[in-house]
Amino acid sequence: MMRIVTAVLTALILLGLAGAGWYYRPWSSYAPAKIRALDDPEQYPQTYQRMDEFLPNTLIPATAPSPFPHNLRPLDISYEWQGETKTLQQYLEEAQVTGLTVLHRGEVVAQIYGHEAGAESRFTSWSVGKSFVATLIGKALYEGRIDSLDDTVEQYAPEYAGTDYGATSLRHLLMMSSGMDFNEEYSADAPSDVRPLFFNAFILRRNPDEMIATITRDREPGEDFHYISPNSHVLSAVVRNVYEGRLADIMERELWAPLGMTNEASWLQHKPGPEGIAIGYCCLQASSEDYARLGQLYLQDGVWNGERLLPEGWVNMVSTPPTPSHEPGASRYAHRGYGLHFWIPENYDREFYAAGVFGQYIWMDRNRDLVIAQNAGDPNWTDRNVEMTAVFRAIAHTVAPYSRFDAHGPASDVAPETETDPAPETPAELEPQP
Repeated sequence: MMRIVTAVLTALILLGLAGAGWYYRPWSSYAPAKIRALDDPEQYPQTYQRMDEFLPNTLIPATAPSPFPHNLRPLDISYEWQGETKTLQQYLEEAQVTGLTVLHRGEVVAQIYGHEAGAESRFTSWSVGKSFVATLIGKALYEGRIDSLDDTVEQYAPEYAGTDYGATSLRHLLMMSSGMDFNEEYSADAPSDVRPLFFNAFILRRNPDEMIATITRDREPGEDFHYISPNSHVLSAVVRNVYEGRLADIMERELWAPLGMTNEASWLQHKPGPEGIAIGYCCLQASSEDYARLGQLYLQDGVWNGERLLPEGWVNMVSTPPTPSHEPGASRYAHRGYGLHFWIPENYDREFYAAGVFGQYIWMDRNRDLVIAQNAGDPNWTDRNVEMTAVFRAIAHTVAPYSRFDAHGPASDVAPETETDPAPETPAELEPQP
């Protein structure tokens, strides 16, 4: 009997040691214990500058850097919020902003960093990465690698053939109208499908394509606006197939080099090495100024250095609610609406933005030729989203007091007519097909 008890205790001790070794992995940079640190709100501002230090990733080199001109000036900004006059500095502190870059007409006019961040810090994108993936879809459409947004996923991504996602159109994925049964909640104490998806990929090293391929539809696609992250990952699989490579390598070749990004970046993947699959619904790490550069591409109607990278009409399409259910206030997102992988603020006037949890934004104001890129580690980002709109509009109206369409504005403050002016009606190839 004693031998049995001893054997059982020994086995339990060995299992405990094995479990501890697996969880802490002192031999590896990518330990589950470090990944769980993502749940510590007090560490968000630092953690979100270090994601690629403890999660597997592929680097995106800056092979053709072309810095923006800098003409920095102080931002003496105040704004009204809930009956109180607040300053920009108050907002930056409360929102735990780590990086803020303001572009006006392609010139950096303000850069502010906090929490030990700097110009070369690599801030995580969270869902701002979705808008980068959508941009690659637009580029592939312009180049003829994708025939139509109304084509189905399985026409380009064989890993989804025969699944509900495989039968979904690229347009419905971009609209966040896939009809899939998935619960997108970020609170640690709320029922959620997205949190297990993220942690199972990184802790258990489960293939994200295989996990997402099992998700099924619970209503017809195109019926409503239902924001869920798997839609963007499936689009990233389309990108990987039409450009034949890993997402980070495609990003470097198709966007980082053409746009002259100035700093090395990275994209997280589910495990190290060439077999790792990039998490396509988030997980870019880049500098503040390079995030702003994507916004500048959209201000210029998808044209860079005289070369068109995105289809004519693409910018208008992605920044316009495609159905009434996508208008601000028409869904659970009371004060914002949605275009095609870009958000649209309440009372929008040629304004739209990319957004990620905990305070990541790229704000584009086409009337004022202005981009604001923000990164943060804000645990209260959901409550602060509407305030963010007030802050960004205050910055825009201070930096560029006159819209390009204000007839009373001084000529020096009104931008000349360029490719940032309203594009013509959406070309036929971007319109939904019957």
